[in-house]
Amino acid sequence: MPKNEVISPELAEPNGHFAQATVIETGGRLLFISGMTARAKDGTVTGVGDITAQTHQVCQNLKAAVEAAGGSLDDIARVDVYVRNMEDFDAIHAVRRQYFTGVAPASTMVEVSKFVNKDYLIEINAIAAIQD
Repeated sequence: MPKNEVISPELAEPNGHFAQATVIETGGRLLFISGMTARAKDGTVTGVGDITAQTHQVCQNLKAAVEAAGGSLDDIARVDVYVRNMEDFDAIHAVRRQYFTGVAPASTMVEVSKFVNKDYLIEINAIAAIQD
């Protein structure tokens, strides 16, 4: 379902790969994707200690989830990103630019002290609007 970026002249330009806000016309289905981590299909953790490899795996997992519901990464309107180290901001956004090539989703990123697995460096959940 097409989404459009909302840009307010009253707000600073985003400092990463995300939109200030996105708008989607209704008439489709909302998909809520649980937090995706760097778990590969076989359950192992991809890229232990490597934020770039883990971010790629997370984005591939988001892609798999949205495609299973009949959508694409372009349908993702919002993501919440949880990271172990905010210093990885630039590396994470470099990877995100490779997956979210159209209008970037609205986004929040926060640093957390722990994940459910000590090897995780990033987790992303998402909301998508998929056209029927």
